[in-house]
Amino acid sequence: MKAAITAEKAAGLIPDGARLLIGGFMGVGSPHRLIDALVKRGAKNLTIIANDTAMPGRGIGKLIAAGAVSHVIASHIGLNPETQAKMISGEIKVELVPQGTLIERIRAGGMGLGGILTATGIGTLVEKGKRIIEVGGKPYLLETPIRGDFALIGAKQADYYGNLEYSLTAHNFNPIIALAGDVVIAEPQHIVPVGVISPDSVKTPGVLVTHLLERAL
Repeated sequence: MKAAITAEKAAGLIPDGARLLIGGFMGVGSPHRLIDALVKRGAKNLTIIANDTAMPGRGIGKLIAAGAVSHVIASHIGLNPETQAKMISGEIKVELVPQGTLIERIRAGGMGLGGILTATGIGTLVEKGKRIIEVGGKPYLLETPIRGDFALIGAKQADYYGNLEYSLTAHNFNPIIALAGDVVIAEPQHIVPVGVISPDSVKTPGVLVTHLLERAL
């Protein structure tokens, strides 16, 4: 059994300067209460690794607006003009990685792989400084694994063992980043008795989850 902790306590576990893998797509599937708690704590100098930075006032966008982020690794920032402005001003370093490449690099980090080979980026600025490996007469970029100090997850529900179930697009990134965080903090909408979640619906087994957040009141 896992004891649930408050969002404030969870935010207190995350030091300034941490590398955070955060799930979600435009904020759907992100741990909103935990993000709010990080903003309230005044977190600083965070590296955010995520699909995107959501939108102003939503999800990761709140961390951007609060000045909590110094580095973003994401597949796009097009929906958040605040991220764009801070990138242009030099306040935030932004590393854009194609979505498929990004999630595969995170998967490689979670699986203990030495990297992935991808043709995406060959012949473009993306290949600058990267090793090119030929397989079957075709060139591929060697992309290195990505891990985080923490993986912050939003889930539909969890049971008392920490097994997680997701809903629809909230699957985006969450099951994979759970593999690649040294500490995994899950924010479920509901916590239910063991057995309520069908085994087929468990996408992240409880053995991967370090902490559960209490349910929202």
